[in-house]
Amino acid sequence: MRRTSVARSLQRAVSGSLARCGGLATSCDPARMFVMRNLLSRQPWYVAGLAFECAGCGRCCAGPEEGHVWLTKDQTSEIAQYLNISEDQMLSQYVRKIGRRFSLVERQDNKDCIFLTIGANGRKQCRIYPVRPIQCRTWPFWPNNLRSPEAWALAGLRCDGINRGPLYSYHEIEAKRKATGS
Repeated sequence: MRRTSVARSLQRAVSGSLARCGGLATSCDPARMFVMRNLLSRQPWYVAGLAFECAGCGRCCAGPEEGHVWLTKDQTSEIAQYLNISEDQMLSQYVRKIGRRFSLVERQDNKDCIFLTIGANGRKQCRIYPVRPIQCRTWPFWPNNLRSPEAWALAGLRCDGINRGPLYSYHEIEAKRKATGS
């Protein structure tokens, strides 16, 4: 089905739904109507915002899959300074080169981020939290998680903070999404 055919089908579905609901009558499911209008306007599905509040669980930084936490030279320098080590030591001990890019290394035993530690309270925490890379600062507003409501829900299975806490506006979400460089 071509994109124009899909758009026409959606337009008919929304028009039919609006007609059956008497325009914007309250007897219709507002969430469904909101989604249908956004599909037609080509706005992202999260235009009304998304709730997120870090639960401090550390699952976003943990294995079992291998992952990449991409770093810029400035971020590498900032982390080295925070840890009170040289940039050379930072690069040799905590960073790996992947193609032309650099990523934090992971623990070999469980694929957790090298800076994810167990705090005095028994909870996982980031050893470099005040200077964590931009990729970490923008979680969960990564392009893959924002691809669809289903992708967001899937990320929510791993992250207890998704759909909880304060509502981030569309503009805040877009700023974080764009900051990932993706």
